[in-house]
Amino acid sequence: MKPGQPKPPAAWPIYRRLLGHAARYWPLLVVAMIGMVIEAIAGGAFVYLMGPLTDDGFVNPQPWAAIWLPLAIVALFLMRGVATFASDYGMARTGRSVVRDMRELVLGKYLRLPSARFDDEAVPAMVSRLNFDTEQVAQASTDALKVIVADGLTIIFLLGLMLWTSAKVTMAMIVVVPLIGVLVWVVGRRYRRISSGIQTGMGDLAQSAEQSLAAQQDVKVYGAQRFEQDRYSALTNRVLRLNMKVETTRAVASALVQIFAACALAAIIWVATREALEQALSPGEFVQLMTAMMGIIPSLRRITNVQSVIGRGVAAAERIFSILDADEERDAGGRPLERARGELRFENVGLRYERDAGHVALEDISFTARPGTVTAIVGRSGSGKTSLVRLVPRFYEPTSGRITLDGVPLDDFRLADLRRQIALVGQRVMLFDDSIAANIAYAADATPEALRAAAESANAWEFIERLPQKMDTTIGENGSRLSGGQRQRLAIARAILRDAPILILDEATAALDTESERLVQVALDRLMPDRTTLVIAHRLSTIEHADQVLVLDHGRLVEQGTHAELLAQGGLYAHLHRMQFRDGDA
Repeated sequence: MKPGQPKPPAAWPIYRRLLGHAARYWPLLVVAMIGMVIEAIAGGAFVYLMGPLTDDGFVNPQPWAAIWLPLAIVALFLMRGVATFASDYGMARTGRSVVRDMRELVLGKYLRLPSARFDDEAVPAMVSRLNFDTEQVAQASTDALKVIVADGLTIIFLLGLMLWTSAKVTMAMIVVVPLIGVLVWVVGRRYRRISSGIQTGMGDLAQSAEQSLAAQQDVKVYGAQRFEQDRYSALTNRVLRLNMKVETTRAVASALVQIFAACALAAIIWVATREALEQALSPGEFVQLMTAMMGIIPSLRRITNVQSVIGRGVAAAERIFSILDADEERDAGGRPLERARGELRFENVGLRYERDAGHVALEDISFTARPGTVTAIVGRSGSGKTSLVRLVPRFYEPTSGRITLDGVPLDDFRLADLRRQIALVGQRVMLFDDSIAANIAYAADATPEALRAAAESANAWEFIERLPQKMDTTIGENGSRLSGGQRQRLAIARAILRDAPILILDEATAALDTESERLVQVALDRLMPDRTTLVIAHRLSTIEHADQVLVLDHGRLVEQGTHAELLAQGGLYAHLHRMQFRDGDA
């Protein structure tokens, strides 16, 4: 550990918490435990039978041995087969259930985290935690537990049989056990340290691959295939090196266990031979001891190797629990809200982003947006326009001042009630790989008639009716089978169906061609009346009829008024207007 780095939390508390998630399936675990106990007993009984099989079957043959010993062996293995099935099924079902629970918990938690978390952590890394880390957790919580319990019981029963057969011979083996214990402890610490790096690497791999594939057209046109391949190769080679460290550690540990076990076996043979010379050990008892020892060696090796699984699981669980323990969005308001009138008031509002070392995004912003009016927000890129509208649904919390809705601070409302008052149409429309109907109805349950009415109001029906399955047509990932204008109109149809009193338009027409912009603008004109509308737009021609225009610059509100008033003032708004239309004429 490097100087100054925080000491990692102890492994046992993390593993104990992980086992707590498996404990809710205790009936399955009880069945599995009973199966493992029966497995171990059957294994011990088989080793015990080696004594009479040797003495009464070969050294001094007895007639009964030819009949009863084979039947006993068959019965033991039938019992062991049933027990193995019970233990394997019980642990597998528990493990798969823990994976499902963890994935549901982590996804649910991500959806309740503040938006700032998504600024700090890439989505592919989050997906890696959902898929890869939860799988490692399941292996540690059930697969590793089965090895520890089943092989641990096998060692205990066989060791007990050896002590009962010859305590003196058994003590020769026990001398080696502390060495194996120290080895397991050292290997476990190394596994956990390496596994943490592997899981971080897997998140980086997922992020690199998703970025390359999502931007495949840009990668091709700029000839950056080799660059992206090299970057991905560097990450895969790092993960390969870490995985080989795990495998090398596992192989060395396994070899050392076998060497220690061979030393113990040599000691047993030496002591057993001396016992046999003194007539204190029969041939059958010697075979019992040797068979028990040979049964203990694989169990010791598996228990040593399972440290790699537990190490990966604990490292993954530590990452998952850091998510589950993270602070959620603040939702302390208890005031219910069915439907707001929609009057928004900003009073000396300021916002600083912690991720940017306290960078001031907004400072001393004050204005009022009333129901049935359109408030346009303009300014240069980076002036704080999007930051301002993000405060309304409380994606971010103001660091100074306050925002009220109908005279009540936003903090006083329940988050779900507040956000139900808002419809959002952005430049980047988020659609799902589902049918058109499902995407429009995402905002609210609706009848087919209501869906069609919303689509018609959004000017979307004119292209929907030409599709082969109309409303049931699937649109691909994020609407990849639709044009930009078609995606925007679906987003507007969704907002129309929501029928919220507050409408936020975040550059909804910025990336569209003229014809698509016209269709979208007509749809917006139908959506905006009788609502409190906040519009962010680069194209100043789209906001000439706004009731008020807010001009932001470096996070401050520098001008406020109607389009005509601001042009007459000859300030920043007039400058932006002249620049845009001069560029348009060119």
